[in-house]
Amino acid sequence: MAGVVKPGQEPGAVLGQVQEDLHVLKVKNNNRKGNAEVMDISDLKTAIERTELGLRQKHAENCLSATNRQVLTVSSADNKEVRSKEPPKWGLHFGASQKQLILPPVRVEPGAVQAYSGSSLCVSQGPQQQVEMDLKVMLDPEIANYKAGFKHNYCETKLPLITKKKSAPINLADWPASQYIDSALPLLEEDTTKGILSLTEQRLITSVAKKTLQIPPVVSRAAPFHEFYRQHKKSTLGEISSRVDPEDTATIIFPNSKEAIYGTYFSSKGTVAPLPPSSAMASAKKSKPVRTSPAQHLESELQVPAQPQLPQMSPCQSLQDSCFDGHVAVYHGIIDKRAPGFLALKQQHCSSWGSILSFLEHTEKLLKDYAVPLATINCKKLAEVASGFELNENPTKSDILSVIKNQPSVEKILNRPGQRYKGQGGIKMAATKIQAAWRCHQARRASVRCRQQQWASGVIAASWLLHHHMAHVKKSLKESRQRHLENFYIRAKHLAANWNRIRTSRRTIIHIPSLGYPQCVREHIPDLALQQNTQMGRLCDILDANVDVIYICPLHLSEELLRYYNKLLGLQAAVRSGNPEDMGDLQDRFKILTPEATNSFPQHHMCLATQLKYSPKTIKRIKILTQSRDAYIIGGVPHQDDLAVADMLNVPILGSVPEVAQLYRTKSGSKRIFASACVPTPPGESDIYSHDQLISVLSQLIIDNMEVWCWLFKVNNEAGGNGTAYCDISYLRCYHWAQEECQRYSPEIWSQTWAHEPALVKISQELPGLLAQHVQPVNEKRFPTWEKFLQTFLSQGGVIEAFPPSKNITNLTVDMLIEPTGEIKMVSSGDQLHAEGPLRSSGTTIPQCSVDPTVLNSLCFKIGETCKSKGVLGYFSVDFVTFIHPRRTEQQVWATDLDLCYSDQLALTQLMLYVTDGNLDCRSSRFEVSLGAKKMKSQRIQQEETKTPSPLSNWCAVASTQLRHSSLSGTYYNVLLQMCKARGVGFDLQEKQGTVFILYEDQKRYRLGMITIGEDLQGVLLTFARNLFIIHQEISPPNMQGETNFKMAVQGIAAILGTTAGNTLEWEEEQPSTADALEE
Repeated sequence: MAGVVKPGQEPGAVLGQVQEDLHVLKVKNNNRKGNAEVMDISDLKTAIERTELGLRQKHAENCLSATNRQVLTVSSADNKEVRSKEPPKWGLHFGASQKQLILPPVRVEPGAVQAYSGSSLCVSQGPQQQVEMDLKVMLDPEIANYKAGFKHNYCETKLPLITKKKSAPINLADWPASQYIDSALPLLEEDTTKGILSLTEQRLITSVAKKTLQIPPVVSRAAPFHEFYRQHKKSTLGEISSRVDPEDTATIIFPNSKEAIYGTYFSSKGTVAPLPPSSAMASAKKSKPVRTSPAQHLESELQVPAQPQLPQMSPCQSLQDSCFDGHVAVYHGIIDKRAPGFLALKQQHCSSWGSILSFLEHTEKLLKDYAVPLATINCKKLAEVASGFELNENPTKSDILSVIKNQPSVEKILNRPGQRYKGQGGIKMAATKIQAAWRCHQARRASVRCRQQQWASGVIAASWLLHHHMAHVKKSLKESRQRHLENFYIRAKHLAANWNRIRTSRRTIIHIPSLGYPQCVREHIPDLALQQNTQMGRLCDILDANVDVIYICPLHLSEELLRYYNKLLGLQAAVRSGNPEDMGDLQDRFKILTPEATNSFPQHHMCLATQLKYSPKTIKRIKILTQSRDAYIIGGVPHQDDLAVADMLNVPILGSVPEVAQLYRTKSGSKRIFASACVPTPPGESDIYSHDQLISVLSQLIIDNMEVWCWLFKVNNEAGGNGTAYCDISYLRCYHWAQEECQRYSPEIWSQTWAHEPALVKISQELPGLLAQHVQPVNEKRFPTWEKFLQTFLSQGGVIEAFPPSKNITNLTVDMLIEPTGEIKMVSSGDQLHAEGPLRSSGTTIPQCSVDPTVLNSLCFKIGETCKSKGVLGYFSVDFVTFIHPRRTEQQVWATDLDLCYSDQLALTQLMLYVTDGNLDCRSSRFEVSLGAKKMKSQRIQQEETKTPSPLSNWCAVASTQLRHSSLSGTYYNVLLQMCKARGVGFDLQEKQGTVFILYEDQKRYRLGMITIGEDLQGVLLTFARNLFIIHQEISPPNMQGETNFKMAVQGIAAILGTTAGNTLEWEEEQPSTADALEE
């Protein structure tokens, strides 16, 4: 039997297969009759079911074709048959089955039928186009264009050549059997009576044969068609005619327009076939889902929707009206110049046709370049836009898009990435683009490489210029510093040679209290300017009548402070006479100058000497004040800029060379000075720069000094206790065991390695953990952890030394002067007060009374001689510590520190001597004050009554420059002085005792200095503590006590007097809330 019916086969092919199956069944039936067997009807049922299945599939494909709107339309342009005035003699409703066809009587040549039966069917565009073409051939086989259309690219179905002859009725009974198609069965008489359509469906005759029945069963008639209104009429005529090649009428192009899908057909009268009903379309869509490609979807978007049917119009009138608002379709960038719409446009705008044609050419080129499948041009808009262009003027893309009716869809295609390469010359354009991109990439890479090379050459050139400039600057700086140093030595020699004359003649002393510490140290000093201004007592050098003072102040002082110091320094005559009315005005004896550069470098942490160096106005004024008189500079911590300022002013410096001072003012440098002077120092080691060295040195020190339970770590460049930390080694687990081991041996045996090696190993193992947990920095704000302190300690270097193994210790400071002539003097001495811990000094008691003056003088002059031999000149101070040794029960004095600068204690001593007109004998540690006339007379009367000689009174003073209280900032200085005066805090000019304040600045006002002078140490200490209590009570509100160190100072004084408990209770009884608020 025949094969299974395939989808897409023609009904004729299906019927042919059925005919073959029936023939096979007929042969089988004849054979079975001979054998007298019963016939099996299963084969017949199978053939019938296969036939029904094939017809259903074909019917479904026809519905899908209608749904997809891909049924092709045939242009009627240039076709005389189509343009004939008579309507067709038969009609076909779209979607009807093959059995509903009504064919006119035709005559078919036998050769044509044979040619058709022998031809092969070629489909290139799918079964839908084949069905459409077959349908059109069946409609009118005489039109030659239909046959030629099969040669077009859209459909390649080959049709037989049918000669045009007149139709004549024939008798189907006389039809030869050789004309049957693929059938071995003869044409029976009963088949001829069923009609031509039945014979065609059974493929007994060809469907294109021109034949008629003698008595046609159905008489066909023409179906009326209606025209659209011209204002809504689509340019379907132009679209269809543009698809027909005017040269080759056999070539037909079938667009996928909506009119073509619904079988739109133009007759000579312009009638259009009606659209299929919506119900048929809906049923077709539901039968099978249709998947279309993006191109088909886009083309469907580009189609113009069909317009409703309008009254009929003549073809001539329709052609004339289309030029007003008609449209010209452009398929794949080609405009049919023979289309009626195009011709009407040309006829209507013949005067401006050159511009329109040029515009259309550019439009065609653009649409070809971007492979736009369909674009509809608005003729009216085209005429308006093209009229504004010249022949040689090229329209822009926006101009072209403005005349296109379906502009959104076309613009979407134009903007699609890569669309340009799908159109005309796209491959060449893509190749050009790729080459351009590649060349651009190469050029950009070369440009980047060139720019990098240029940048590198610029960097190298700039670096070289910077290096050359820096080298030049360094060379100039080195030369200038060398010149400053040479001039310093020259002026120092002149000062030494004329010192005896200068110190007794009229002279000017320029005080520059500069802290020339390294930059890393100055950055961590809070309120550097305020710290440099704590030595206002330098103004008291005017005590010598031959001395004028120029004080360089790092802060701008207000008029109130200037009046205060003018009044304070004017007390000299009143102090000497004891009469307050003898106060004088000494403003011409001292000048307080502030460099103008103090506000120019607020974040650079410059020392005062550097600021003065960059203050030409102040330098000029100093030159004027020191003109024609001897002058010299007394600085602070020496700095290189001190030499520069001295060179600008051309005056000598009473001080050391900065390099010498920086070498020996460090903790390690001072150890070398003390070692050279052969003075006792604490056990320790200097120049520690690594962690392993620290552990090994400290372990050995602990073994050698088992009685020492606390060790100190001091950073080289720090001062004032800021770079100091301490550690209690009694927390070592092996410490008590090591002490027991040390007691087992004598000191001589314990010093041997074999005796203390086990203890040394254990201590070395435990020390890292102990230091990390139990080291306590003095300045916790600067060094909150041991790691940060250790980092600074190892980077700058430092020393390890023993803390005195005693609970009662006293620190003292001695100020000394090495004059230019080499003479060494002791100018001040005092015992330290510790308001903020035992390792930070906050005040002093003058003179010192804790060490025998003879022993102290011996140590100081040894150190002075050593400093003199090292090139130290000017003022410097030495710190000592004294205690009672626990084993030897004798007093020990250790030299602990050396500062090669003018100290705060010396400035306070100058103020003490100025307000008392007394004399400080440092060799005997006595401070003697000459009383006034009235006081001397009363003392003589008292001595005569008692008849006992009065011993020489040893006066003393307690002074501090580090008192701070946060509540002071809310009180003006004049108010503070009035409150103190009301509470009895002041200075008595007749008795030359009392309290004097040192005011530093009037902006923040949270720090001040105070000096209290009296006849005995105990009374002076009690007065000092009482003054602190009164000030705290006056300036502190009850609910806001503030931050202060007053209470710690009072506790330190109480510890010195040995009445700690009593004083503390008295403080708490007088003001309980205040006592709690004083704690920090």
